[in-house]
Amino acid sequence: MRKLPVPEPVSAGLVLSYKCSSDCKHCMYACSPKWNADWIREADVRRFLSQLSGRIKPAPYGPDTIDLNSGLHFTGGEPFLNFELLLRAVEIAREVDIPSTFVETNCFWCANDDVTEARLRQLKETGLGGIMVSVNPFILESVPFERTERAARIGRDVFGRNAIVYQNFFYRQFTGLGVTGALTFESYLEKAGMEALGYAELIPMGRLPFKLSHLFARHRPEVFFDQSCDARLTSPHHIHVDNYGNYIGGFCAGISLGDAHDLESIFEGVDLDGRPILLALTTRMEKLYKLAKESAYEDLSDGYVSACHLCLDIRRHLVRQTDQFEELRPTQFYSHI
Repeated sequence: MRKLPVPEPVSAGLVLSYKCSSDCKHCMYACSPKWNADWIREADVRRFLSQLSGRIKPAPYGPDTIDLNSGLHFTGGEPFLNFELLLRAVEIAREVDIPSTFVETNCFWCANDDVTEARLRQLKETGLGGIMVSVNPFILESVPFERTERAARIGRDVFGRNAIVYQNFFYRQFTGLGVTGALTFESYLEKAGMEALGYAELIPMGRLPFKLSHLFARHRPEVFFDQSCDARLTSPHHIHVDNYGNYIGGFCAGISLGDAHDLESIFEGVDLDGRPILLALTTRMEKLYKLAKESAYEDLSDGYVSACHLCLDIRRHLVRQTDQFEELRPTQFYSHI
C-alpha cells in the first residue's frame, strides 16, 4: 500500500458554504450564487475546529493579531450570507482556543454604516480577531466600490491593524480613478489599462483559465507532463476544510485528501491505492492525462494556460463520466467552473 504523507496544518480556512453573492471570473473555488447553500453544520464546526486546535499556529506577532498566511480564516463562498452561523463559528473557535482568526468578505452586505459597524463589533465581541476586505476588479463587477470603502473604513475603526485590505493596490487604484458603483471587467480595463493586471493575483487555476484564458499564452498538454502536484497538495499552509468535510490542500478545489471528521486518519497518510487521481497528481501529470484518455478525454483545441488548467479540465471530464473517484469532491464544484 502506498500512502501520501500529509503533515499537520499550521494555517487553515473553514469554508462555511460555496454559495456566494458574486460569480467572480478568477475564483479558485468556483463559488457563485448558483450553488446550493448546504451550510456547514454547527456540530461539524466544533468537530473540525476542535481537531485543528493545538495545530494551527498564530500570526507572527501573536494570537491576537492576524496575517493572511497564519491562523484560521472563515471563508466561502461569502460567510456574511449567513451571519448567525458566522457568529457561532467565531464563538466556537474562541472556545476551543484557535488563534489569529479572521473572516474574508467581498463586502456585498455593507449597504450602510450602521449595519456594517454593528455586525463587525458583534463579531469582535464574540471573539473574532480581524477582517480581510477583498478588493479586485472581479469583485467590483458585482459589489459597488462604496461598500468596499465602507467595510475598510469601519473595519479599521473596529479591528485597528487587524483589518486587512487585500489587494491594497486595487483599493488605492479604484479610489484614484474615482470609481463609484460596480464596474464590468471590460470597463475597468478601459479605465486602468491592461498593465494594471500585472498587480493582480491571477493564479491560473479554478475558474480563471476558463473565463480569462485570453490573457495567457496557451500550450499543448505535453508541456506540463513532467509536473507533479505533490508539494502543493501536501503543504501545511492555508489548507481548507469545507462544509462537506473535505480536507483540501494547496488551493486545489475539487480535490479531497480525505474526511476531515477524522483528521488523524489523514495525518497518518492517505491511501493512494484507492485514489488514482491523487496517485497521478503526486507523481507525474502525464499519468493523469493517460488515465483521462482511457475514458475518451479530448484535448482542448486551443491548449492550456497552466498545469492546473489541464488538471481541472481532465477532472471535470472524469466527474462527468463517473462518481467513482472519491478524491474528486465535492462533485458540485465541477458544474460551477
